Amino acid sequence: MEEKEMENLDQTIPAENEAENNENKAENSPETATESQESPLSELDQLKADLTEQKDKYLRLMAEFENFRRRTAKERLELIQTAGKDVIVSMLEVLDDCDRAEKQLNSSDDIAIQKEGIQLVFNKVRSTLQSKGVTAMESLHKDFNVELHEAITEILVKDEKQKGKVVDEITKGYFLNDKIIRFAKVVVGK
Repeated sequence: MEEKEMENLDQTIPAENEAENNENKAENSPETATESQESPLSELDQLKADLTEQKDKYLRLMAEFENFRRRTAKERLELIQTAGKDVIVSMLEVLDDCDRAEKQLNSSDDIAIQKEGIQLVFNKVRSTLQSKGVTAMESLHKDFNVELHEAITEILVKDEKQKGKVVDEITKGYFLNDKIIRFAKVVVGK
């Protein structure tokens, strides 16, 4: 009897498995179809949402960049307008000294005192400019250099050592923080 039950069980199990598989197919088919229909819609909706989000990020980034560009342009304009302010403020003290020297020139006849006062004003101008990075170019008796000097004229010299050298300096040249801001106008020996 046990053999018959075993055979019946063997026959029953495959039949039950087939029934379960058919039910699963039936259950899965409509759901799969529904999921397939929902999935593309969900994917499409998700892609649309992602696209909208990315467009928003892009627009915000562009607006931020535009604001940055405007702000830096405004700051640059302000910097250009006030670039010389520091030098001008420091030169106002020298102008005050010039005014005092002018009053002294008008009220005193002592040439030595007037000369000393004017020399003090000149020294203050030089020291103020030096504190801002301006230095005078030393050109006299040095070799002529087209990158530093502007030759006004050439003159004949008796000494061979003076040929090709700066004999006279008409206008001094100046550096601002080691950069040429004015070439020296010189006379060159030939």
